[in-house]
Amino acid sequence: MPKIIPVETFDLVLFGATGDLARREIIPSLFSGFRIGQVPPDFRLIGVSRSQLSDSDFRKLAQTAILETHDKSVTDEVCLEAFLQRLCFSPCDASGGAGWEQLATWLRPDVIRAFYLSVSPVIFEPIVIAISAADLVHEDSRIVIEKPFGQDLESAQRLNHILKQTFNESQIYRIDHYLGKETVQNLMALRFANILFEPLWNSQHVDHVQITVSESIGIKGRQGYYDNVGAMRDMVQNHIMQLLCLVAMEPPATFEPNAVRDEKVKVIRALQDVTADDFICGQYGEGSGEAGYLTDSRLDRSTTETFVALRCRVGNWRWARTPFYIRTGKRLRARMSEISVVFKSPPHSIFGQHERRRNNVLTIRLQPNEGITMQVTIKEPGLGGMRLAEVPLDMSFADSLTPEIGALKNAYERLIMDVIRGNQTLFMRNDEVEAAWEWTDRILSAWESEGRRPEIYPAGSDGPAAAGALMEFGRQWRSIQE
Repeated sequence: MPKIIPVETFDLVLFGATGDLARREIIPSLFSGFRIGQVPPDFRLIGVSRSQLSDSDFRKLAQTAILETHDKSVTDEVCLEAFLQRLCFSPCDASGGAGWEQLATWLRPDVIRAFYLSVSPVIFEPIVIAISAADLVHEDSRIVIEKPFGQDLESAQRLNHILKQTFNESQIYRIDHYLGKETVQNLMALRFANILFEPLWNSQHVDHVQITVSESIGIKGRQGYYDNVGAMRDMVQNHIMQLLCLVAMEPPATFEPNAVRDEKVKVIRALQDVTADDFICGQYGEGSGEAGYLTDSRLDRSTTETFVALRCRVGNWRWARTPFYIRTGKRLRARMSEISVVFKSPPHSIFGQHERRRNNVLTIRLQPNEGITMQVTIKEPGLGGMRLAEVPLDMSFADSLTPEIGALKNAYERLIMDVIRGNQTLFMRNDEVEAAWEWTDRILSAWESEGRRPEIYPAGSDGPAAAGALMEFGRQWRSIQE
């Protein structure tokens, strides 16, 4: 039976406590940890925003959020009430005005103190400055920053500089919830805890790698943010970059935060520049009964990309000549996030010259239906000779999970507990963020110099048809399906 190890007691100051992310992810995640005994009974959650709420108002908001996201059959009323009593609310002006003295009175001097910035990126800087001015940071403090961490290299460097004036790098947690997913971490276990795959994990045996993050939704509700960002900044620079690093990185010497992050940085710095022939950008139009991007964004015209496909190369000995194909987009056929490692086909077929070459494919699916499968070739059952068929070898761990671990499905549950424990393994370091932006900025500059407009693709499709042209030598994109 797995052991649930409680973290030390803590005060969590949640800026943006009335926002969507807080209600949908952060507060329910804390309750999950509290319910199974991972969050100690004497923790404290201090909600902060400009709203003039009372403690009772905030507790009602939190209760609604929890009941909307948790199975009512496992939500014990006594446990829920005990959790809610640990919540309080402190109205505060992010610019450093009223409310900061009151906030200071809620904080205990002898416990871990975490500041979670679940707010718009435009107020990251003033909140950090105000925290410093109010003298709220002690040696056992941490700060959690949600993406996007900057808009480009220059803004990321500026934010890093502001943070370092108040916090040490060991206190800064740049969160990417993709790294908290069970399957993503199992990718590391699959590679580094088993001898089976690592000898094959190189250009000699891997034909190519595909990383797909497909969304079926559009940008409604995010139009004010998204048109200034686009798919490249919103997804590729952070989520997809992290997945690419975990696939391509060398084995770290130890499973320690800096050892892991050192290897991820090496991958980013080894990424070769993407040429004009290596990228396709698109924008969804009307289709499948859905509105196009211009309608959703309420704009007459826009060149913002909602789809990106890239052919990338990692310039090192392990991955020389092995392309990494990346694509992400909105309003595509289905919601799907997966990594597919496509191995080379056998050099010679003994089953006849007309038998087509087949590839083993290791697929790590992040959403929906998290799991790992291996596509293998077997004999098709029945009489009539040797006919080959491709079947998935299911390596999913979901069915074998105990109820305790099964309850820890939300990536935020794990990541918030890692913040309290002081474990930065699954969080981005400053040089990692800046290296990712440096590479991304070069691609965005290439787009601008080319003067390309995004190709319009129908909503509900697989994206722009031109994306298929990135796949060389008979390769094909894997099907987008739930």
